[in-house]
Amino acid sequence: MLPATTLEQWAVLQTIVETGSYAKAAEQLHRSQSSISYAVAALQQRLGVSLLELRGRRAVLSVAGESLLAQVRPLLKNFGEIEMRARGLQAGERTALTLIVDSVFPKELLFAALRGFQQRHAAVKLHVTEVLRTESEPMLAAHDADLYLITQRPDDPAASDFLLSVDFVAVAEPGHALHAVEAPLSAAQLEAHPLVVIADRQLQRLIKAHPASLWSFTTIDAAIEAVARGVGYGWLPLHRIQPLLDDGRLRRLPLATQRLRKTPLYLVYGDESLSLDPVVATLAALIRSVCSER
Repeated sequence: MLPATTLEQWAVLQTIVETGSYAKAAEQLHRSQSSISYAVAALQQRLGVSLLELRGRRAVLSVAGESLLAQVRPLLKNFGEIEMRARGLQAGERTALTLIVDSVFPKELLFAALRGFQQRHAAVKLHVTEVLRTESEPMLAAHDADLYLITQRPDDPAASDFLLSVDFVAVAEPGHALHAVEAPLSAAQLEAHPLVVIADRQLQRLIKAHPASLWSFTTIDAAIEAVARGVGYGWLPLHRIQPLLDDGRLRRLPLATQRLRKTPLYLVYGDESLSLDPVVATLAALIRSVCSER
């Protein structure tokens, strides 16, 4: 059975509500006021309920109209996105974009860039994959993504843009034995205690044969939790653990040397030609912008 109403009729109704009058809706939709009135009258007749009522000079939804239009609004939005995607396809615009991001990349910067991208290209699907540093190089070699935000610089420096450096600091929970050792701590003193590291599964297999006492986790969150629970000490991204340092759940270790490790992050195109793709270029520009403002 075919629907008795059309999306066009519902779109007219929504425009009347948004503008407050038939005349303004007609002006916005570039149609005659009589055609606007006819569309709403036909919609109400087919539904058998009154959808609009006048309050002064303003057209507002009736109780029934409010309820029904609330259900239709998502459909109107979805159809609008479908039509946007169709126009993009007609113009040769891509419909999806793949981004591979090192897990240490600051989330607040990533999401700020993604919000801006969504506002500009709502019809483009974005697929984001988080990886560890050791996983980024083979993925880059395999050309698995359109854009990469990674720690390893490719062989061709011209193909990458430096974005920022992530600071790593050595920390342990306040009750850890290392905090009772006289500062500054030497490398030999650190080696006497378990070290929490972040490693992919392939690297974990190699770690098993490592002579040092290493506890490996495949996510940053798990590694942070392990250190905070006293499993061991660890080198963790400062921006991720700053709240734990502020409230005393973690304390920096007083090292004799190299108290800060910096990990550079780069923006890399999966293929050099992608820098000419307007959709990919938009996301790249947004990422550069949020990083420059950091």
